[in-house]
Amino acid sequence: MSNTAEPQTNSMSSRQRCPQGKGLENIEALVRSVEETPDPVPTTIQGTIPTWINGSFLRNGPGKFEFGKDSYTHWFDGMALMHRFHICEGNVTYSSRFLRSDSYVCNSEKNRIVVSEFGTVAMPDPCKNIFARFFSRFQIPKATDNASVNFVKYKGDYYVSTETNYMRRVDPQSLETKEKVDWSKYIAVNSATAHPHYDREGATYNMGNSYGKSGFFYNIIRVPPPEEKAAAAEGSADLTGASVICSIRASEPRKPSYYHSFVMSENYIVFVEQPIKLDLLKFMLYKIQGKSFHKVMTWEPQYDTIFHLVNRHTGQESEVQYRAAPMFTLHQINAFEDNGLLVMDMCCGDDGDVIGDFTLENLRRGSGEEMDKFYNSLCRNLPRRYVLPLTVDGKTPMDQNLVTSSNYKATAKKTKPQEVYMTHEELYDDKLLQYGGLEFPQINYDQHNGRAYRYFYSCGFGHVFSDSLLKMDVHTKELKVWRYPGLYPSEPVFVASPKATEEDDGVILSVIITPREEKSTFLLVLDAKTFTELGRAEVPVNIPYGTHGVFNRMG
Repeated sequence: MSNTAEPQTNSMSSRQRCPQGKGLENIEALVRSVEETPDPVPTTIQGTIPTWINGSFLRNGPGKFEFGKDSYTHWFDGMALMHRFHICEGNVTYSSRFLRSDSYVCNSEKNRIVVSEFGTVAMPDPCKNIFARFFSRFQIPKATDNASVNFVKYKGDYYVSTETNYMRRVDPQSLETKEKVDWSKYIAVNSATAHPHYDREGATYNMGNSYGKSGFFYNIIRVPPPEEKAAAAEGSADLTGASVICSIRASEPRKPSYYHSFVMSENYIVFVEQPIKLDLLKFMLYKIQGKSFHKVMTWEPQYDTIFHLVNRHTGQESEVQYRAAPMFTLHQINAFEDNGLLVMDMCCGDDGDVIGDFTLENLRRGSGEEMDKFYNSLCRNLPRRYVLPLTVDGKTPMDQNLVTSSNYKATAKKTKPQEVYMTHEELYDDKLLQYGGLEFPQINYDQHNGRAYRYFYSCGFGHVFSDSLLKMDVHTKELKVWRYPGLYPSEPVFVASPKATEEDDGVILSVIITPREEKSTFLLVLDAKTFTELGRAEVPVNIPYGTHGVFNRMG
């Protein structure tokens, strides 16, 4: 393994290290409402789609940004639109459906926004009298079930998920909306992430919050595999057997941290408590104040980042507190254990103010100076490696680097009896910077999640939305790139070939959209090894910029 990467020494922020945007084009067409395509339509194939690919590429994301005269404020608020590219014997069909969430149905019936979302507060019903409208301000709004972030799997069933306590079961073939599922009916949590992890036995792990008189907790959730499924009505949602295996107390009970995902290796789960804080007092008052949820999140770099280490099998939290400099992370790349060390790779930035900035007004700025100004204000995320020593006790020496393997340049030093301070290794070389950093990382998950690995795939961000696809070799820091002006790819998803013998034997799937031409969407298929195009499936529809997706293998 190469030792060319350096430990954290750079005083410049991740944003300062990447080039400034200049003359960036308008991308308003990528955040525009579209119609659904419920009946599958054929695509036009250019090149070759490998005949061994048999399944559906499922994608999620916002697709409707107004009801009647009401418009949403934030990109995250748009109504969930599910997409399906069905691939069979070298042919591809496309279909899409809006999730029939309670939010979507209620808004449609009233022809206005009646359910509050992340960045948009629903206004009181104009048909109510003045007193009823006034008192409605004092009602805590119900959480939305507009599950627009990801497709997730529990006990063999597909759900679409956001970051509230609600999910929706869906049919992965027809994209039909099934029943609403409330996490709090199964376990004592009031939210869950849209990025669960899966172990090799079929169990699913996630994290969710709870708060009450005893404080604010981050909870690790386990949902058992399908074979442990209790007798339930055929074809119904079932999370029975779900349990909280560990509750981690927030280090700042009145200002808990926001998180989007978590770390999992074969034997451990790590929760990253980062200094993006939720002000609970404001959270309780935000309906009265007329403020949306994104107004209660603040970047507070006076706090360290804290890594909470938990044994995945016993649920026991380590008494050692692992700390690092303040940083911001949304997505983990991978984590694995190596001779008493836990290696954690993730996309990180130095400025957590970014989430609230993705308003539709900002995303619809004009080309050139206005768009450049917005892009250049945003954080750039870069891949980092933290290495956590697993065996720290009273005999462990103070102020010595506990990362003794020559494979890693990250450091970890015991600074107090039960405290370790870590510095990271930069997991890239300077070539990456010209692509604006990266996000939306994916790996060969089935074979390498929680295990040593060599490659990850991601999106480069030379614009506000991703404008390139990247393949990174974490051993050599070598980068392979797919990039064409005016084309904006989705998160790359790896699909292994049936007879794969190497980690990157397979293809990368990504949906490519453009603001430059109407109805010019295509599904791109890259050879994962060479990162060259094998084929594309062109579909005459407009698709807005989305979030996450999965490949549902058939047969």
